[in-house]
Amino acid sequence: MSSERKDIEEGLSFRPKFNEQGLIAVVTVDAGSNEVLMVANMNAAALEATLASGKGTYYSRRRGKLWVKGEQSGHGQKVVEILVDCDQDCLVMKVEAEGGQCHVGYGGCFYRRVKKGSPDQLELVGRRVFEPKEVYGESKDD
Repeated sequence: MSSERKDIEEGLSFRPKFNEQGLIAVVTVDAGSNEVLMVANMNAAALEATLASGKGTYYSRRRGKLWVKGEQSGHGQKVVEILVDCDQDCLVMKVEAEGGQCHVGYGGCFYRRVKKGSPDQLELVGRRVFEPKEVYGESKDD
């Protein structure tokens, strides 16, 4: 194993590995329950902003810009800790979430599961915690 690889895999230097598009995947979980709230991407600027502010900040591929979770909805994220995987190409961010975290009104984005015995059907496992039109109007960008 090369010295550089050993440092990335076992060392204590944070050297996030961004993909060809300059992004790193972030799995965001509730710090109290460990429920997966969302999966998003960060670029270097979003990661830097998150580390500096302590607020979940991501890069929106659709909008082509940074967004602070909750800037429109008020349902923000206070970062408790950030874990990095062995290759430093994926992050798990534990947060204290303020309100629902999914733009369609659920506590998190994983509110459905594949129905057992049915390869093409889903069933609800989460509950809606807010009405999106009341929070966003007609726009659901947060």
